[in-house]
Amino acid sequence: MTNHDDVATSLEQLLESLIKMVGRANKNNGNLQIKINDMNETIESLQKRICQLEWIMKGQLKERDWGPIRNYPTHPHTHTPSEIHDHISHF
Repeated sequence: MTNHDDVATSLEQLLESLIKMVGRANKNNGNLQIKINDMNETIESLQKRICQLEWIMKGQLKERDWGPIRNYPTHPHTHTPSEIHDHISHF
């Protein structure tokens, strides 16, 4: 009979151990689901920000295309900073 009692005790311990493992797995699953939801919200927020930036960039490109053409001189300046300052202050 002791053999049957030992087997029954071992099975009971095994069952308790399995129940605890399932409980921990469920808890971990819940925590992972929360983290996944948080990450999905972050990704959605980043995607919205990217769309906003793309919209702004496209607007700036269109504005640049519609605006006047600006030619900036490529030759080096021969004036000193003080000469430039004097010239500006006369205006």
